[in-house]
Amino acid sequence: MALLQDFFHLFFPQLCEACSSALYEGEEMVCLRCRTKLPTTKHAEHPENMVERLFWGRVPIEKGAAVYFYNKGARIQVLLHALKYRNRSDLGVLMGKWMYEEIKCGGWLDEVDCLVPVPIHPKKKKIRGYNQAAILARGFAESSAIPLYEEALLKREHTGSQTKLSRIARWENAQESFAMNDLELVKGKHVLLIDDVITTGATLEACANVLVKEGQCRVSIVSVACAFQ
Repeated sequence: MALLQDFFHLFFPQLCEACSSALYEGEEMVCLRCRTKLPTTKHAEHPENMVERLFWGRVPIEKGAAVYFYNKGARIQVLLHALKYRNRSDLGVLMGKWMYEEIKCGGWLDEVDCLVPVPIHPKKKKIRGYNQAAILARGFAESSAIPLYEEALLKREHTGSQTKLSRIARWENAQESFAMNDLELVKGKHVLLIDDVITTGATLEACANVLVKEGQCRVSIVSVACAFQ
């Protein structure tokens, strides 16, 4: 079987999702060179980092972090694009595992009771086939063994893409768009809210407000990337 796989890969090599170079044995979806060049933030090692400061005065959170800096055209954008638009849910699971590896240090997760992904509207989920934040959360859950509640929140309004909206428009779109779907899953717990990219923070703010106000939850936030430095 191993010889057959080697023969197949000789003519149809597996390629890195970030740079399209052939993968070596032991590399999974992303080559080691690209993985090591992803711009890590080290937020988990620094209290009051830029993600935590983003939410000051907006919604009470315990901790916040993004794992990588997001830059247009860079490797992290290519990987996230593959996850969201090229049906690479397997890549999302892998990136969720990376998220855990980057923030597990320093007791960051010691008091977290459960994981909750930012939901997407059912119409968008039907088109894409999955919620990318939930896929990331699955990878995180596999590595951390922290319970994952994918259906704790729901998005009740279809707001469409927000990539070209202003900060104020994003905030207005996000408010009142989210609701509790299963209160008993998370009531009174410390929830780690998971998303793919933080830009203005409006979506995460809206989700965190629901968890805090309706669920009496403590909330921490982590994303794959943040679009600010």
